[in-house]
Amino acid sequence: MTALPYPALHASHSGIWIADAEGTRPIGRGEAIRIAADTPVILLNAALIGQRLGYADLSGLDLLELFAFLCPARFMVPTPRGLARVAGLEAPSEDGEIAAFLRDAAVALLGMTEPGTDWPEREGAWTAAQSLFKLRWTWAPILAQRLKTPDVAERWLFSKLGEWSEGAPRPQPRTVTLDADETQARLARLTGSAAEQRSGQRAYAQAAREAFAPRMAHGAPNMVLAEAGTGIGKTLGYLAPASLWAEKADGAVWVSTFTKALQRQLGHESARLFPDAATRRAKVVTRKGRENYLCLLNLEDALQGGFAGRAAILAQLVARWAAYSADGDMVGGDLPGWLPTLFRRNGATALTDRRGECVYAGCPHYRKCFIEKAARASADADLVIANHALVMVNAARGRESTTRPTRYVFDEGHHLFDAADAMFSTALTGSETIELRRWVLGPESGGRGRRRGLAARLSDVASYDEGGARAIADAVAAAQGLASDGWLQRIGEGAPFGPIETLLAAVRGLTYARAEAEGDAGYALETELAEPDPGLVEAAGPAAHALDALVRPLVALGRRLEAVLEEGPDWMDGQARARIEGAVASLGWRAETVAAWLSLLARIGGPASPDFVDWLAVDRVEGREYDIGLHRHWLDPTRPFAETVLKQAHGVLVTSATLRGGGTDGEEGWGVAESRTGANHLLRGASRFAATSPFNYADQAEVLIVTDVKRGDMGALANAYAKLGVASGGGMLGLFTAIRRLRGVHARIADRLAREGLPLYAQHVDPIDTGTLVDIFRDDPAASLLGTDALRDGVDVPGRSLRLVVLEGVPWPKPTVLHAARRLAGGGSRYDDRIVRARMAQAFGRLIRRADDHGLFVLLSAAMPSRLLTAFPPGVKITRCTLDEAVARAGALPSAVQTGHEAREPA
Repeated sequence: MTALPYPALHASHSGIWIADAEGTRPIGRGEAIRIAADTPVILLNAALIGQRLGYADLSGLDLLELFAFLCPARFMVPTPRGLARVAGLEAPSEDGEIAAFLRDAAVALLGMTEPGTDWPEREGAWTAAQSLFKLRWTWAPILAQRLKTPDVAERWLFSKLGEWSEGAPRPQPRTVTLDADETQARLARLTGSAAEQRSGQRAYAQAAREAFAPRMAHGAPNMVLAEAGTGIGKTLGYLAPASLWAEKADGAVWVSTFTKALQRQLGHESARLFPDAATRRAKVVTRKGRENYLCLLNLEDALQGGFAGRAAILAQLVARWAAYSADGDMVGGDLPGWLPTLFRRNGATALTDRRGECVYAGCPHYRKCFIEKAARASADADLVIANHALVMVNAARGRESTTRPTRYVFDEGHHLFDAADAMFSTALTGSETIELRRWVLGPESGGRGRRRGLAARLSDVASYDEGGARAIADAVAAAQGLASDGWLQRIGEGAPFGPIETLLAAVRGLTYARAEAEGDAGYALETELAEPDPGLVEAAGPAAHALDALVRPLVALGRRLEAVLEEGPDWMDGQARARIEGAVASLGWRAETVAAWLSLLARIGGPASPDFVDWLAVDRVEGREYDIGLHRHWLDPTRPFAETVLKQAHGVLVTSATLRGGGTDGEEGWGVAESRTGANHLLRGASRFAATSPFNYADQAEVLIVTDVKRGDMGALANAYAKLGVASGGGMLGLFTAIRRLRGVHARIADRLAREGLPLYAQHVDPIDTGTLVDIFRDDPAASLLGTDALRDGVDVPGRSLRLVVLEGVPWPKPTVLHAARRLAGGGSRYDDRIVRARMAQAFGRLIRRADDHGLFVLLSAAMPSRLLTAFPPGVKITRCTLDEAVARAGALPSAVQTGHEAREPA
């Protein structure tokens, strides 16, 4: 196939290049923008290249979009190296070679469309290309010349997707006791006969077995707290008894994680249990919240004109993906994480059900729904891989009460406290109330899309009943009092409309009066809900009246629908029943939310509750307000977690490498674990197990505390990161406690590292999702990555790609109202110390992931207290030194020079 008659453009922090039929040449930013504006250019990641050029509207022939069309549901690291792998080409070794390479890669990718080639995703391509041609997608004319009109009409998405089938309810799990020898035999099968026998892993599996023993008293699960250091092999350690119990008891074990990365890892590990792919699909199911899955009804709306411009192109590419997706998961599944970012996330969120507007059996695609498929598959699975948030949501307000799990494994258990904190909190804010308004009313004046407000969703099933119809009308009328479009601007102008906006205006005024300090940086403001001023007290009454007028018809409607279920009229078949059950659950959730808001309003001017922490907040980003409201969190969120999840279970294993708070030993450490997981709220309590890491940290790692980087000096901080990154030849994970400092350091060092041939990527800077950033970092030993909390806790990069972790300072908790209350209740400074040790331990844990890893942990803070050094594993060498000494140590890392220049990925 001949080369395309278009130039290719590449821009990095070290320069800009254009390649055409005459060769490659470096060009300036202005010329690059002019060429891109006048001529279709071949690009790799237009959003990233546009950011580097300072030209946000950059578009062209993006090879990532072409790959998404040609290879839907396939994985690719979105870099020249990743593109080279899928195109079967040699990766370019320098920045100046990339532009020419992109022209060759375009030809190679288009070669898949040639007749006779092995192209698994050929079906549907011609039809999709025709639709994309009408939308003026840049690749469509090129593809139209190459795709042959099919002899037989292609099956399109909605006819291709298979349907789920209803089955008999699964009986309750049998009561079984796991034999110790059988558990060890199952572990040996999972690890393989050739694997090294690890005593820690065997002991761990035995301890985990207790969580699967028969329960002896209601509300008293068999709970096991198991801290297992990195390298123990805890995943297979708990999968051994879990899979054995599921097989013998004919029940499902829910394995819950906090990060999507571990969910994916567990999916891969399940292949050891069930090597046959078909058996694995039946036995192992991954579950997430419904907002993660593609909604087929929303997609149909988008394809039929609900989307316009670039969003419509995204909808077509998503439809192409959906036809080949394993499970329809748009967030962390087999949809490339980088695809929505190419479209500035324009439209991606509208393709999922984020507002709880599902009509269940009333949807024409109900029998093919990805969410319903996952729910039904999990009812018959042996292992359900879920996340902490979904477990808590299902336990608190799930529809699947008859198939509620009895056995849980909470991996990444140190995050249970934070997950429960988010789940059981209350926020009466402008954004929350406007979401509820839209849920009740549907699109209002000027709103596009299918009307799917409460009346549209339920009027037919409630129409025979005068009380149900009246409840819907009353709810619609009451929802008019909630915040509406433009509320933030009206409040800023001092002209709120309605009782809720008036309340929010009073919240804003009192927050600014009490919270803003001299030198405020333009970020969130908050103040305790104590001693409210007359304006707030006066606004609370009408707001409470408006919310009460809304919650009453929601409750009444829910009861009427429950009555319909009990009466079982002639017209109610299985699908109608499922639809009404879904509506009852959704109404119950919204009614509980409004009831929680009313309880929070009752606090204004009233006594404080010792169980809750209440405050007012104005949320801002760089001085721009985006939300206002009242907040309530449990002082101890593990209390509702224990009531809704733990006490309903028969057995629970909670495990993590830092379960005891990172370096907190003895009874104090176990006390931390019990208080952070809810075990202290159980009558029976929990058993304890701890196994230290088998890694030789004394030989594999070193901790350096740099003493001469002045706190608050952005130039000195950036200089430190730059020197360390260059000395190590890349492989640096830079961690920050503030986004503002991350961006400041990135702006100062990106060009400097690029001149050394070292790529630098950053969260909150590059228009790339976090998961893809980690994929890029893992794929290139010369790359460095800057990030915040999500990278401190959720990154697994074994091998030479991560050999240096640099932390900007001691990660003290942010002094919020909520933290102050918990600090007071948790022991003052000791509470802060536990949090810091846990965060330090998690950050250090990124460094050594396997037995042959070696690395350096650098803390840029002279103020690191010696009492916190127990966060690091025993035996690891800890040295206080100057920056120059740390740079010398970074340059001496094993294989630093080789990894810095071997198979280098250009910036």
